[in-house]
Amino acid sequence: MPLIPHSSYQRSPLLVNGHLESIIPTVFRKVQGVAYERERITTPDGDFLDLDWLEQKSRRLVILTHGLEGDSSRHYVIGTAKLFYQNGWDVLAWNCRSCSGEMNRAQRMYHHGDIEDIGEVVNHALRSKNYETVAMCGYSMGANITMKYLGVHGKNVPENIRAAAVFSAPTDLKDGAEILDKAENFLYRKRFMYYLKKKMVLKDAQHPGVIDLDNFKKIKAWRDFDEYFSAPLNDFQDAADFYEKASAKNFMAGIAIPTLLVQALNDPILPASCYPKELCESHRHLYLEMPNHGGHVGFWKPGKEFAWSEERALHFVKQFV
Repeated sequence: MPLIPHSSYQRSPLLVNGHLESIIPTVFRKVQGVAYERERITTPDGDFLDLDWLEQKSRRLVILTHGLEGDSSRHYVIGTAKLFYQNGWDVLAWNCRSCSGEMNRAQRMYHHGDIEDIGEVVNHALRSKNYETVAMCGYSMGANITMKYLGVHGKNVPENIRAAAVFSAPTDLKDGAEILDKAENFLYRKRFMYYLKKKMVLKDAQHPGVIDLDNFKKIKAWRDFDEYFSAPLNDFQDAADFYEKASAKNFMAGIAIPTLLVQALNDPILPASCYPKELCESHRHLYLEMPNHGGHVGFWKPGKEFAWSEERALHFVKQFV
């Protein structure tokens, strides 16, 4: 499918660069009027996932997946949930392991390539509810997870899943780790690392001996964190093995449903390898849209209730349902 040649996104004149477009919504945007109903399900390995629902007995469902150290309460998830709900959809915003406000029980937590849990979420929704149509939407890490899930399963995804829309996807984790180490990305790296280190302390108390907290002293680059913590917790050989098996770019060719990938050209934490122009030019189902602006999971104009990305997701999936 050809690249989408023009994007309708126009940034606010108040947000003059990708950093401001990324940070301002996170700090200042508030979405009101969303009251989830929470359900806890048990995973096959005896752990749990917390699912947050908006239900109105619709036959259409959208499944939302959040970003790294995010959850179902993040502005981009709540905004998407509210917009789809207002347009007649049920909504399932699920929380990755350790992200719902309570540490998960198993040794592993969650990671960019974890498609087992999103598979459990999809299967649970289809088993327990009578949905004719399912759409998927993911942001940042959740975009990578969504595309890897769709790519790995290809034509074998449940037939109810008709379309997906994802935004700001770090589809190449190796290059993505390197770009986080740039000086201008200090704030993103510091924020992510702060919360992840806190979880490592809790995980070490739960499962002593799997990781070594003394390795905190050895972290000089983001790859070091993945080498000493992400890989052993999640049964990867090392950081390189994790990057290879978790990066959606290695599986996206298998996607077999209409999928919109939106990557802002001024996203401060996406490397060039996360813009798969060559693949999308020849791919039947993968649409690549590259607005000049938007930042990382930004796409918001102050004063507007919904972000452009949320409206774009709804418009895209409605073409195929």
